[in-house]
Amino acid sequence: MSQPLQISPETAIKLSKQLGVPLEHLMHMPKHILLQKLTELAKAEAEAGTPSKSADSEESSS
Repeated sequence: MSQPLQISPETAIKLSKQLGVPLEHLMHMPKHILLQKLTELAKAEAEAGTPSKSADSEESSS
């Protein structure tokens, strides 16, 4: 079983809301799946014209 993600509670709550994933699932999500979802979210926001600060900061800190 994988270890919980090493992210702050505030970041976890924001990502949970943005990705539409329960907080408990997010914390135990494999990093490669999380990065894939963040990439999809960033692409969707780029198409809509609103850049995502939280997705950029999470990808650069990994």
